[in-house]
Amino acid sequence: MESGQHTMQALFAQLGLPDTPDDIQAFVRAHRPLPMTTRLYDAPFWTPSQAALIAQKLKDDGDWSVLIDTLNAELRHHPDTADLPQGDEVPAAIGGTPPTKP
Repeated sequence: MESGQHTMQALFAQLGLPDTPDDIQAFVRAHRPLPMTTRLYDAPFWTPSQAALIAQKLKDDGDWSVLIDTLNAELRHHPDTADLPQGDEVPAAIGGTPPTKP
């Protein structure tokens, strides 16, 4: 097991992704909700090397796996209505209100 504390920014840097807090938040917003039937490392938005890195870090069950689990949980959340572009109707299935009939 690896020693030391890692950060989400360090994980994103290891994945070769933009790693500022705003970049991480934008990544999560752009890729959620990830279906519960999809393993994180099988998600279609990873490159093969990113998927392999995630799978290996999870297999190693070290400090990185805690961050990967956190990322996994964040990607599974349904977006808040505040995260949706302005002007888009929110379907009732994800927390919006059904449209009213004129």
